[in-house]
Order: sequence, then structure tokens, then C-alpha cells
Amino acid sequence: MRKSLVVVVTLLGLFLSGCATMQSSRAPGADLNSLKTFYVQRLPSDTRGIEKLIAARLNMMGFSAVSGDTPNPPARVDAIVTYQDKWMWDMTMYMIKLDIQIHNGGTGLALASGESMRPSLERRSPEGMVEEVLGDIFKK
Repeated sequence: MRKSLVVVVTLLGLFLSGCATMQSSRAPGADLNSLKTFYVQRLPSDTRGIEKLIAARLNMMGFSAVSGDTPNPPARVDAIVTYQDKWMWDMTMYMIKLDIQIHNGGTGLALASGESMRPSLERRSPEGMVEEVLGDIFKK
């Protein structure tokens, strides 16, 4: 009986903890080093200001980035950044998943994307998730 209880508790712990995942990819031949200016398009359903966090992080990384509500940037940019965020409830709301895509500012073609997924026990702040995803996209 005691062994089965230990097994059940262990399996439950593994199930509840999940695993954090991080992945990113680039289009063949995409040169992210040539990008200098970015426009981060706010997701219409976003009320948490994730677009501002992404733009701020890009600026900290040495790029020039602005964010806005319209699909088209106010001026010509090298890249347009889009994103999707997913939130969950576990005692408090937290971001469980963040996807970021970087598109060519002229053609709209996808250049790179990255995704971080962090279950409750491995959660990070929204700023930490943005830093993680952008860091992985630009390190390759």
C-alpha cells in the first residue's frame, strides 16, 4: 500500500509540474543581423501590454522598436513583429505560453519565430518570457 501511494504521489507531481519548452526557428536564408527597425503589432485581444514589453526588450537589445495597434507601421521598418500569448489560472493568472513571429517589413514573409511554454511550477514573468523568446530567436 505504501509503495503504491509513493508511486501515485510521484506521478501526480510529474503530471502537475509539466516541462518548460523553448523552441525557435528561422526561414532558410533569413538574416536577422540586417534588421535594425521593428514594429510590434498589438494583438487586438491583448489588454496586458505585451507588445510594449516586446518593443522594450528589442530596444534593450540595441534595435529600434515601436509598437502600435494598427496592422501597418507608421513608418517603414525592417521587420514587423506579431505574437500570441496564452494565460492560465493557478492561484493567480500567469502567462503559460508566448509565441513571437518576425516578418519582413516590406514583403510580410515570415523570417523567424520562437515559442516558450512554461507550466505553473516553472512560470516566469511576462518580461522574462519575452526575454527568453527573443533571446533564443536572435542567438541562432
